[in-house]
Amino acid sequence: MNFANLLKLAFSAISRNKTRAMLTMLGIVIGIAAVITMVSIGQSATQNTREQFSSMGTNMIMIMPARQHRGGVDMGHSSSRSLDNKDLQALEKGCRYVSGISPTVAAAAQMVNGANNHSGSIQGVAPAYLDIRKYELDRGLMFTEADVQSYAKVCVIGQTIVSELFPDGTNPIGQTIRFGSIPMKVIGTLKSKGQNQMGEDQDDIAFAPYTTVQKRFVGINYFNMLTASAITEDQSELAATEITHILRSTHKIAEGADDDFEVMTMEEMLTSMSQITGFLTILLSIVAGISLVVGGIGIMNIMYVTVTERTREIGLRMAIGARQRDILLQFLLESVVLSVLGGLIGIVFGILIAYIISAVLAWPFIVSSFAIGLSFVVCVAVGVFFGWYPAKKAANLDPIQAIRYE
Repeated sequence: MNFANLLKLAFSAISRNKTRAMLTMLGIVIGIAAVITMVSIGQSATQNTREQFSSMGTNMIMIMPARQHRGGVDMGHSSSRSLDNKDLQALEKGCRYVSGISPTVAAAAQMVNGANNHSGSIQGVAPAYLDIRKYELDRGLMFTEADVQSYAKVCVIGQTIVSELFPDGTNPIGQTIRFGSIPMKVIGTLKSKGQNQMGEDQDDIAFAPYTTVQKRFVGINYFNMLTASAITEDQSELAATEITHILRSTHKIAEGADDDFEVMTMEEMLTSMSQITGFLTILLSIVAGISLVVGGIGIMNIMYVTVTERTREIGLRMAIGARQRDILLQFLLESVVLSVLGGLIGIVFGILIAYIISAVLAWPFIVSSFAIGLSFVVCVAVGVFFGWYPAKKAANLDPIQAIRYE
């Protein structure tokens, strides 16, 4: 019997029990759809992370106080005074691979404009910070180095603060906002950047000269962190190495001793985030793959039932000349057809679900052709693996006994 006839028989047998066939395929549909969705969402999350980091500046370098550990527990970045003006001057003078560097000093503040108020924070930075972090001015100007030196009470605010404190559409430029009890003149507003990869609002920000925040808000002479920008993305690692060498020298750290600071490039942060999303994708895909095993077991059970129901038919086929090989292929093909049909339906649902989730989360929609191809191969493998034994049982039936079977 040729393959075309066997395939026709397989579809005929499946169409006679449509409801049972759909229920049998359900496990495969769910499994394949889940795998496609998980892989797609994992790749979308990774791409979204890359785009978010890119919007922050792919050649950005962050210099922070070293992380504290107590009793083997990571306590996060310390609030030590390991970064100060001496470090800033040394880096500005000695770095060849750094195009810009800015301190960051943060202070929580209740912002008030007339009857409107907003709870947030003010970031003390240098004028170069906008270029380092890829912020763009919407209106007005950025403060200057002269403002830094004079502790000027001026600020540049993001669109979230604009909408909260000036809901009537008033032009914020030239207006005075109170940060706590300190009045600050608005000299510029920023273009919207939206949320970052951690879900934080990048527009809920106010920038002021770092000396102003140090002296007038928090009363310190050190920095929470330093943010630098390498000349090019390819030179980020060279810049990070250079920064590390200069700071070790400035801090007089002995050879072999641990640094009291931490230097991290965007590539390192991106790699770390990609590893996390990749691990979660693999984990969820494995969980989803369990559905394929369940679906395969369902196919095996149904094929056993089918062989029992069609024992007499099998005997008649053998009696008129069907070989064991023909019977084996017939039932094996039915199993494969069930699995592949379920897989195709699962692929369609997986792509649809991935598209919906990506649209809701505003992530890039990515469909992995590798995942689809692998899913199809897995469907065939599941059909062969779980359909083999019932098909073999059907092929080994004794024709005479099978014809007599009731």
